[in-house]
Amino acid sequence: MLRVAVCVSGGGTNLQAIIDAVASGKIAGTEIVRVISNKKDAYALERAAKAGIEAVCVSKEDHPDREAFEEALIAAVDAACADLIVLAGFLVVLPEKMIQKYRRRIINIHPSLIPSFCGKGFYGLRVHEAALERGVKITGATVHFVDEGTDTGPIIKQKAVEVLENDTPEVLQRRVMEQAEWVLLPETIDEIAAGEIKIGMERKN
Repeated sequence: MLRVAVCVSGGGTNLQAIIDAVASGKIAGTEIVRVISNKKDAYALERAAKAGIEAVCVSKEDHPDREAFEEALIAAVDAACADLIVLAGFLVVLPEKMIQKYRRRIINIHPSLIPSFCGKGFYGLRVHEAALERGVKITGATVHFVDEGTDTGPIIKQKAVEVLENDTPEVLQRRVMEQAEWVLLPETIDEIAAGEIKIGMERKN
């Protein structure tokens, strides 16, 4: 059984896609053991509660400095005893110590075809605004391993989505979610659970 912890900051639509895929059997041999949010008002916490999944909030507001926050975040991840950490709209720069500890065991979903429209400052609607401003005809989503850079880790899977003539950032964002993100992330987790995608299973304490 693959133990998965999901880190979120907002509404949790990708989290919901994972929850639904586990419930329907599209993701086999997997249990979501903990949801971690850095925002107390994140709707993702409600999604977790409705699904009977343990959910915790680690907020910067509750800690005196960045170091204390990072230590609390790592402790919350460690407590999950997860095999895989999934960043599903988690707007926090991960501590290097956490990346090193969970090398090739943290994956992220990004709403573009990396290396396009990624890196510092590219998140949420900003990604889709940039894609429309540039005039691209194809965009999509990418699942990748997390390393010390921003969206620079090894790419695992990508899925392309067509950009239509009258798209707004909001309309394009929704299409990328429906056609790429909510498909790619469950597929990737299922393939990891099946051993088709290899992750680093050694815990570095």
